[in-house]
Amino acid sequence: MEALDKIILFIKSVKFYGPIITIVGCIIVYHLIIGLLDKAVIVGKTEYDKKKRRTIIILFKNIVKYVTLILGLLIVLNIYGVNTTSIIAGLGVVGVVIGLALQDALKDIIGGINIIMDNYYVVGDLVTFNGFTGTVSEFGLKSTKIVSANGETLIVANRNIDKIVNLSQKKVTMYLQIPTAYECNEKDVEKVLVGALDKVKKLDDVVPSECKYLGIDQLADSSVNYLIQVKCGQGKQFAVKRAVLGIVKEAYDNNDIKIPYNQLEVHNGKDI
Repeated sequence: MEALDKIILFIKSVKFYGPIITIVGCIIVYHLIIGLLDKAVIVGKTEYDKKKRRTIIILFKNIVKYVTLILGLLIVLNIYGVNTTSIIAGLGVVGVVIGLALQDALKDIIGGINIIMDNYYVVGDLVTFNGFTGTVSEFGLKSTKIVSANGETLIVANRNIDKIVNLSQKKVTMYLQIPTAYECNEKDVEKVLVGALDKVKKLDDVVPSECKYLGIDQLADSSVNYLIQVKCGQGKQFAVKRAVLGIVKEAYDNNDIKIPYNQLEVHNGKDI
């Protein structure tokens, strides 16, 4: 408080310009803090970490905005001789009255904090609410915005978190057949696929412990089909599948493992 008192005394000394300096100062402080919060997103190790940090930062931005606004207002009132100490003391009684009048708003704020602390969901997660399914596009202090696949938007109050189901936290298991030429050595294929799956395990939304090489699944007409198992978040399976197949294809190309074309034998004659 001593530092704040010194700031107020300085602002009072410049009389007319005091409120202007206060407003400009609050804006600068606000943007400095917001800038630091934005940089904190970059240090996330995985994309999910970044999404979680981004969601938390959105909440903190709202808090910083209101704290800066209130602090600036108190400084301006102090400049004009208003006893802010009595105002702050009176806020306790006023707070009780406001709390009773704004119970739903307070529940929304508490709900927003619970969403962050308990990892209910983050921006980018696929969720459903009362039959409406979509992706969390925005998260605020009081509400969450959900956008469906066809562009419909739903605003849900944060106090309703118990009615929101996070589909991204549910896992889907995929079994992918990888066709391989008969002439390729089984041990070589296994080594290449296991190496490719090590890269797959680093993909976002993939459960590393559930990403496995399972061996030969089928002896088809033109290929030996090897089977791999990949588990990922619901709604992410198509993107993950494309990424997995791309990694496997690259590994096959780099190690001269052939993926055969379907072969059709045509015999010209009555008897075969």
